[in-house]
Amino acid sequence: MNVQFDFHDRHVFVFGGTTGINLGIAQAFAGAGARISVASRKQENVDFALATLGARALGLVADVRDDAAVAAALATSRARHGEIDVLVSGAAGNFLAEVNSMSSNAFKVVVDIDLQGSFHVARHAYEHLRKPGASLIFISAPQSTVPMPYQAHVCAAKAGVDHFARVLALEWGAAGVRVNAISPGPIAGTEGMRRLAPQGKQGDELVRAMVPLGRMGTPEEIAQLAMFLGSDAASYISGAVIACDGGAQGHLTPMIAAAAQAGMAR
Repeated sequence: MNVQFDFHDRHVFVFGGTTGINLGIAQAFAGAGARISVASRKQENVDFALATLGARALGLVADVRDDAAVAAALATSRARHGEIDVLVSGAAGNFLAEVNSMSSNAFKVVVDIDLQGSFHVARHAYEHLRKPGASLIFISAPQSTVPMPYQAHVCAAKAGVDHFARVLALEWGAAGVRVNAISPGPIAGTEGMRRLAPQGKQGDELVRAMVPLGRMGTPEEIAQLAMFLGSDAASYISGAVIACDGGAQGHLTPMIAAAAQAGMAR
């Protein structure tokens, strides 16, 4: 069941909003009437997203690892759509690797995208968000709190994102800006599930067995939570990291281990 939100006359910017969960979030806000800006490091992903978001959407090429590119994207979006009311920071990277087989650069790539990228987005977003009622939402992951094999890079980066969000909530509260994070569980049809879960019928059964509600989530369910956090209905929620996972966060380690073992066997 979808709750109806109204974001007419509001500008929503989604970093990473051209694929997967983040595209679903952008589509949901657009469907609720928002002026939408999305950014991705790949032009082809931007083009794909714009084809689904409508004529008013603005698509920009910007890598969150590039501080200047993030600043420029935010300035361009404000010039086109006005002040930013809701900003979603969702760019992320991931792969399966043991610590002993991971290069320093491989570890750094994920930290640079997930954590350093979050810093770049937040640092440049403040001047555009600095008003009562504005909302910054990070997309985190269960790895931020649950240690998982072959995910040391993501565990480290997302744990940093969660705590970063909490600190921003403290520092930005006086300006009226709320800062929260969403931690999605297994979401059907996403790149994350293709990378991190065993594939096929047996894989689907394993994932469902890990989730107390007995199923995978949908991008629409994550989008509903993002719209709630960006709406006036969440006006007193700040500094929260909210799981949207069917109760699964404490049970995902076997899924990751099985996926890694299957990948190594191939």
